[in-house]
Amino acid sequence: MWQPSERYPDPAIEILDESFTKYRIYSAAVERLATGYRWAEGPVWFGDGRYLLWSDIPNNRILKWEEETGAVSVFRKPSAFANGNTRDRQGRLVTCEHGGRRVTRTEYDGSLTVLADSFEGKPLNSPNDVVVRSDGSVWFTDPPFGISGWYEGDPARPALPQNVYRLDPAAGDLRVVAGHVPGPNGLCFSPDERTLYLVESRAQPNRLIVAYDVADGVRLENRRVVVDAGPGTPDGLRCDVDGNLWCGWGMGSDELDGVMVFSPDGLPIGRIRLPERCANLCFGGRNRNRLFMAASQSLYALYVNTQGA
Repeated sequence: MWQPSERYPDPAIEILDESFTKYRIYSAAVERLATGYRWAEGPVWFGDGRYLLWSDIPNNRILKWEEETGAVSVFRKPSAFANGNTRDRQGRLVTCEHGGRRVTRTEYDGSLTVLADSFEGKPLNSPNDVVVRSDGSVWFTDPPFGISGWYEGDPARPALPQNVYRLDPAAGDLRVVAGHVPGPNGLCFSPDERTLYLVESRAQPNRLIVAYDVADGVRLENRRVVVDAGPGTPDGLRCDVDGNLWCGWGMGSDELDGVMVFSPDGLPIGRIRLPERCANLCFGGRNRNRLFMAASQSLYALYVNTQGA
């Protein structure tokens, strides 16, 4: 049962290393903004409209939370079992769809443009999470999670390996930048975009967060392990302006559920405890200093003393 903290500082915000102290705001507590969903995912902030969009995958819809009023409404239904969302450099919504096995862009008039639905003549598996680099390229992961049953899409056999892709929308060039990845999931760039972080959610014996060097803006090189998750499950992740990794985390237990924060070299520095496993997160608000957390059946938020990269 969710209970907001009646004390400052909120005991749900744990300092694991002294370096995290400066990011905790003494009088800011975890807030639950909305609840009653089946599997909340893919939050993305629209500062120009002061609202947040996120996916409720099994309910086949994208939801909208308005900062000014706190109102929650349906942004799109059906959503083709949308999962990860982001915005491109023109402010348009980019979405991974399990149902369509594709990545789409929502144009200004609300119409959909298919950015990618196949590679070398074979259908994609079920695009999961997506980020857009400053050059406009779209990077996304493609595990088979959304075609493994009826709950988050339609069951189907994978036709392609589990890859990470880079798409140049202008040229129509889609290429594999990391192939045969064990469960490619969340991904994000470092603030200088020289590093790509990736969650390997089916790595054995433990799930991993790995890093790659981004070569010439088009290739990934020098894979290395940044975080061994141990018993935990990282999912979506974002960097702040200092390069720290804020990671959705959990495995259905009080000891693990919430958000883990790591320094750029993988040191655990902070934790935000939630009563639910957090799938994904993003920074938003007027100053990009509000962390929005899509966690299982609910949407949470916390003001922090840093900004999203």
